[in-house]
Parts: sequence; structure tokens; C-alpha cells
Amino acid sequence: RLHATDVTSSSFRLVWPKLLSQETGYYSLEYGPRADPARRSTQQVSGAHSSLVLSDLAPETTYEVALIPESNVHYFPPQTTRVTTLAEEISPVQVLISESGPRSFHVSWAPVLDSVASYQVLYGPLPGNSVKVLQVDGRHNSTVVEHLAPNTTYLVTVTAIYRSGKEKSLSAKACTQEGE
Repeated sequence: RLHATDVTSSSFRLVWPKLLSQETGYYSLEYGPRADPARRSTQQVSGAHSSLVLSDLAPETTYEVALIPESNVHYFPPQTTRVTTLAEEISPVQVLISESGPRSFHVSWAPVLDSVASYQVLYGPLPGNSVKVLQVDGRHNSTVVEHLAPNTTYLVTVTAIYRSGKEKSLSAKACTQEGE
């Protein structure tokens, strides 16, 4: 009866039947990684609720969840379920270069994921080993690279830095237009 929907690598939504109301009690929610019972969390949920999103979870982890209705009217047995989060998404899967001019171009990438803390955009002329870095907030999926040399090929690498500390990169080539 207690079950999970919208499962991602770092969150899921719990849904349960409406047993209580605001007036008749509240729910105690206990959850934690099955392999590490010491890391259990407890939170109180208003009796008016019948769903809740748990976030900031670890990827590829099975969580034990117990929902205990604390009613001042009836006894309800605790409801339990097990939910396994998905593997960390591989990202970025796409890097697009657009609006290329003599001294700048636009870089965008997809998908944008909750599990990414920030992106690093590295770029440098080919051939060559002078590389510059732009830091981009994890909520954004594009940036403009400026102060470039005209008629030059650049290697652009977008690295997703996950909250877990993992990093995943994808590269693309970009060419600036000829100058005036």
C-alpha cells in the first residue's frame, strides 16, 4: 500500500493511502540504506499528507522505508517498502556548438540533472595545449565562450561534476569564423 513512484538516482516519491487527517494524528517516516541501518533518518509528516518526496539520496542504493501512522483514534500497523534508486546518470550526452562568430561561440549541453553540482567547460585551440576553464552552475546548460582567435578550431570539453564527486565528460570541436 505504501509505494514509490518517480524514482531517480537521488530521489523518489512515496505514496500511501489516506489513513489520517490533520486532526487525527501524524506519520513517522523512517528511512535509510538497507546496508547501513545506522544511517536511518526519521521525519514527521502531517496527517493531511499522502505523499512525500525524499531527495539527496545515494544512487544505486536500496532504501528501507517505514511509515508509522501515529493516530490518536485508531491503531494502524506500520507500512513498509523497499526502494532502489537508479544508477547515476551518464552526462552530458550531447554537446552543441552554435552561434559561432570570429571571437566567440555558444556551447550548450543536455541533459541537465539534479545530481550535478556544477559543470566545467574546458576549451583550447587545436593543435595546442593552452586550455581555459569556465565554471558553470549545475542548474544551467549553456554558456558563451569569448575572446577567441578567428578562423581557429577549438576542442571544447564539458565535464559534469556530480554531488557524489564523480565526473563525466564529453567533448566537441568548434570552429570560429574568419575575422573581418
